[in-house]
Amino acid sequence: MPRRTVYEASIEYMQILDEHGNLDEKLAKDTLSDDDVVYMYEHMVTCRQLDEIAFKLQRSGRMGTYPQNKGQEAAAIGSGFAAKKGEDWLVPCYRENAALYMHGLPMHYILLHWMGDERGNQIPDGVNITPISIPIGTHMLHAVGIAWAMKLRKEPRVVLTYFGDGSTSEGDFHEAMNFASVFQTPTVFICQNNQWAISTPRESQMNSETVAQKALAYGMPTCQIDGNDIFAAYKATKEATDRARAGGGPSFIEMVTYRLGDHTTADDARRYRDQAEVDAWKEKDPIIRTRLYLESRGLWDDDRQIKLQDRAKTIVSEVVKAAEDIEKPGTDDFFDHMFAVLPEHLIRQRDTLRTSSIGQNPEQAGLRATPARV
Repeated sequence: MPRRTVYEASIEYMQILDEHGNLDEKLAKDTLSDDDVVYMYEHMVTCRQLDEIAFKLQRSGRMGTYPQNKGQEAAAIGSGFAAKKGEDWLVPCYRENAALYMHGLPMHYILLHWMGDERGNQIPDGVNITPISIPIGTHMLHAVGIAWAMKLRKEPRVVLTYFGDGSTSEGDFHEAMNFASVFQTPTVFICQNNQWAISTPRESQMNSETVAQKALAYGMPTCQIDGNDIFAAYKATKEATDRARAGGGPSFIEMVTYRLGDHTTADDARRYRDQAEVDAWKEKDPIIRTRLYLESRGLWDDDRQIKLQDRAKTIVSEVVKAAEDIEKPGTDDFFDHMFAVLPEHLIRQRDTLRTSSIGQNPEQAGLRATPARV
């Protein structure tokens, strides 16, 4: 049998707004208006302010471990802006705060989550977001399940799910990708490739030249974009959501970005990252390039920047107050929100704050009377 090529593929890279604020007018056509960009820039600045304050809350002992979103705001905002609020679903990891706020999640819920208050995960009715997911990659399976339900109901809705480059080394990722592809679910897989899986660099955890090419194994449309470019993030996601909404199945987008902070406040990235690398990525900061673009269009100036920063500080101050001043949960909540109908022995525990059932029946706890000494 003669040899022949049975499969060939290429992956497109897209950048529309570069780090100097220069815009590719042709690619940007029919994407974001000036008003859209101003709104997104203001949202990024406010989210960055909250991110910085959250870091300080942890350092001052007022909050638990926190993963900063610093440097990755454009990926979340650009993609979130392409989804339909109140119709589409967002299934996040833990660095997509900007998209979550955009889709209606109260800002103080994120702080409550990291303060250890489960009310931060009680998503308000009408907000199509699942709680943030800490286990690596497991939530993508839920995203595909939600999308499959939408398809079975013949609803023109889409699910966006976010994850890091490290998640693509997990089995759950591949199961989700395969299921989505086979059943053609309306799922958009958004990989925020921030170059590091905690302290493991991308090149040490995979041998593929890109993360995007992993989608080729599942026959899925895929691309790689500049993840610090709000125009590219929006355009790639809009194309993917439009395709999914029209019955075209899932897509994969690799958004190349960088976490400017540590993995979490429990990490010290100075132990494994070269400062020169960090400094180089600071020059690509999505907030800086977006402001440069706005200034070049005469849409922004120092006076507006000062007013925005003051407004952001006021908003964040109110958000922190809402999180810290919330009524403390009572011990009854542990019982009342665990069962639809509380069993009698747990009612006694709740009311007496004692493990009455164990005390009444030592056999239940495997207890035995102490043998008498001879």
